[in-house]
Amino acid sequence: MEHQLINAIETALGWDGPGELGKGFARGSMSDPALAARILTPNRLLDIAMRRSLNRPQFRCFQKGEEVHPAVYYTDVVSPRGQSIPTVNMRSLGRLLGEGATLILDQLNIFDPTMEVACRALQWWSRERVQVNAYLTANDAAGFPLHWDDHDVVIVQLAGEKEWEVRGTSRAVPLYRDADPNTTPSGETVWSGVMRTGDIMHIPRGHWHQATRTGSGLGKSLHVTFGITQRTGASWLAWLADWCRERETFRHDLDRGPGASSDALTKSAVQLIGERTPADFLAAYEQQTTLPRHVPYLDILGPLDAVVCTTRFRPEIRENGDTVDILASGKKLTLAVKALPALRLLLSGKPVVLDQAAAAVGAEVVEVAEILVKEEMCAVLTPELSSGYTGLVTNAVS
Repeated sequence: MEHQLINAIETALGWDGPGELGKGFARGSMSDPALAARILTPNRLLDIAMRRSLNRPQFRCFQKGEEVHPAVYYTDVVSPRGQSIPTVNMRSLGRLLGEGATLILDQLNIFDPTMEVACRALQWWSRERVQVNAYLTANDAAGFPLHWDDHDVVIVQLAGEKEWEVRGTSRAVPLYRDADPNTTPSGETVWSGVMRTGDIMHIPRGHWHQATRTGSGLGKSLHVTFGITQRTGASWLAWLADWCRERETFRHDLDRGPGASSDALTKSAVQLIGERTPADFLAAYEQQTTLPRHVPYLDILGPLDAVVCTTRFRPEIRENGDTVDILASGKKLTLAVKALPALRLLLSGKPVVLDQAAAAVGAEVVEVAEILVKEEMCAVLTPELSSGYTGLVTNAVS
């Protein structure tokens, strides 16, 4: 899937693919700043907050460096039957923003189709799980204090400006679960300055950083942070620990007696390590992810006229002479090799309008699309989902 945001990230940071992810601080600017407004605007973020029932900690507000109690900007909408639905009190939220505050909406990709598609594109690109958080700061307000993240982040400044400080690491590649709490900030400043609309920055895992509009006066800042959690050696060993349960040797109680030997365990562990390599783990990881949410296809609601592949990672296509296998999210489909042109189109990650696709690769594309939708590798391209691609990902047959 060729997504304009990924092209912008690679161009701004001077990258050629995801190989530099996590390897060093990088910063640059979009060649087309107009792309920023297409991705998200402050008003669209506020509209998302208004139309959904959100709860802390997914939606939070900070003022003067401290979190504002939810009771200040939440209210319950009560139906005539007494049903209570927590919602954001937009009048109170507007007052907070006018005074100077920062609001944070985590996992925006769950609520917004543009962010859903962007995260899916980044997952296909990086082959790792991705989520996006949005940060809107109004007027003179601080952000989080100096901290580090346990994942790599790509930050895109979408509106206004914000001052940043990025420092080096005080512990190499720290983890969420680690042997060291890593609480002492590094004294090495990697970069400090202002992020403006269209700027993009990559902060690797473990680098200390903070952002603020304190002292900036009237104005705004909207940025999104794409969090990309890469697999580590510790992830591989945890996966091996699950596999060891297959073998009787590892299921026996450990011998506490005098002269007890661990030779059999050690031998089996070495054998397991040799049989299930880090490459095996990475391949399995992509297959073990669950299928994402999507609108189900029901023929009673209308014909299937457009679809898009929605698997978390790019499906694998294997040709086997007269047949072709499709592997994605733990599923394996086998179709006749004549379906290959249709499969390449339908699994491209781009929107596919079926009557256009039939003209390009043959009428069988409709039948293949129905199979992929039934197996949940593709989803119905609703107008709402389609809006997440418009202007960012081209149609598969354009």
